[in-house]
Amino acid sequence: MTRWSTLLVLAALFGPTAAAAQDSAAARPAPSATLTLAEALQQARQNSPAYRQALNDAGPARWNVRQAYGSLLPTANVSAGLGYTGSGSSSFGGTQFNQSSPSYNSNYAVGVDWQLSGRTLKGPAQAKAMQRAADEGIVNAEAQLRYGITAQYLAVRQATAQVEVARQQVSRNADFLRLAQARHQVGQATLLDVRQAEVTRGTGEVQLLRAVQAENEAKLELMRLMGVVAPVAIEQVALTDTFAVQAPSLELAALLALASEQNPDLRALQARERAAAAGVTAAKSEYLPTLSFSAGWRGFTQQFTNEQLLLDQQFAGAQGTARNCEFQNDIIRRLNAPMPYENGGIVSDCNSFAGLSLDGSTLDPTVRQDVIDRNSVFPFNYQRQPFSATLTVSLPIFTGFGRQLRVAEARAQQQDLEESVRARGLQVRTEVQARHLGLQTAFQAIAVQQTSRDAAREQLQLAQDRYRLGSGTALELSDAQNSVSRAEGDYVNAVYDYHRALAALEAAVGRPLR
Repeated sequence: MTRWSTLLVLAALFGPTAAAAQDSAAARPAPSATLTLAEALQQARQNSPAYRQALNDAGPARWNVRQAYGSLLPTANVSAGLGYTGSGSSSFGGTQFNQSSPSYNSNYAVGVDWQLSGRTLKGPAQAKAMQRAADEGIVNAEAQLRYGITAQYLAVRQATAQVEVARQQVSRNADFLRLAQARHQVGQATLLDVRQAEVTRGTGEVQLLRAVQAENEAKLELMRLMGVVAPVAIEQVALTDTFAVQAPSLELAALLALASEQNPDLRALQARERAAAAGVTAAKSEYLPTLSFSAGWRGFTQQFTNEQLLLDQQFAGAQGTARNCEFQNDIIRRLNAPMPYENGGIVSDCNSFAGLSLDGSTLDPTVRQDVIDRNSVFPFNYQRQPFSATLTVSLPIFTGFGRQLRVAEARAQQQDLEESVRARGLQVRTEVQARHLGLQTAFQAIAVQQTSRDAAREQLQLAQDRYRLGSGTALELSDAQNSVSRAEGDYVNAVYDYHRALAALEAAVGRPLR
């Protein structure tokens, strides 16, 4: 090899490397929005649709407790109404009723009702148990949200690391192509080497495109889980948290004890089981007597629209009263005929006595006005009805086995939940043990993959040196580059498998362990 040929090969190998690295870096979009794991969790708690749906259960649960206590108090109601009745006849209970004048009517009612039963007395305890179950469900939903966001955040960081691996591979492939072209120009390599390097470069670029696509899709999935839309283009979102790898020092017995006390899913099931037990007590309380009390005040008005009809009726009645008065006076006069000086019992003026004018042709103005005033009661001049109150004690003797059915259903639900709690407890123990073993395995796999990565890098260095000196082939160098790319990708996967295993163990235990 001549001196100038050697210089040309070395320039092709080392000269463009820095520029290629700069070009590769320039191809990356500059991040304009950063996101830490804590910020992702905070935004998820505020915006995640699934978590917000779980939070919506808290309001009805609180009002259920208030309603249970409110059932111990009497209820009050007020009603009022207006009506119109036309003239005519109607029949009720075989009796005919006639109304010669249309009328307006109004009414009001004020009532108080109070009912006390065994289910009412047990209601607050049952409602509180259901509220605790709802609260534990929300805690469980938050734990699931925390695990989902953490796992997806790690997936994004893993995808970002794989993008860097792909970029390094593209840079190495570019160096390989420049070296093959330089050697071909000085006659120390064939055109086949150049084409092999071009194929290798193209394969690396496609892998980089796919890695970038996978990273962007992972970011989009993280945004979906958070319940937000990325504030900038998804390519410009950068996740900044890093995660250190530490040797696991967690004792299995301590983890199992923590999980049995703090696993949110298990605690939610236990709360539901306690609520079901309260439901059994409430169902049994239906065998107790029920006390009912009601009291009320009522009033009504009725005003006829045809006042002349009322006046005519009053006038006809007054004439009858006056005639009867005259008849009674005649009888008294005849009886007192032997003693004309006695005038006792005789009404001096029957027309006035009956409410008529002096000549008896019309109603007395005062009586006439009184009739009109008594009819002018619509809508608020109520005629009050007597106060009424009722106290009732009832004890169902036979209800068609309805109470027995409800008790059996409530007891079956409680027993089902007891078995669910036991099954979930066994599952939690299994998950903690399996994930503890998985964490140990993932940590050991990191060391194995690191050794493989270092060996692949040394292999690549040897293949590059051999190819420079002309003792190696292009295929050998291409295989070495592919091997180091796989080894670096496997190392990244091993690191994030460890972090995911730790996050899964935290989810099984129910509390952070970092």
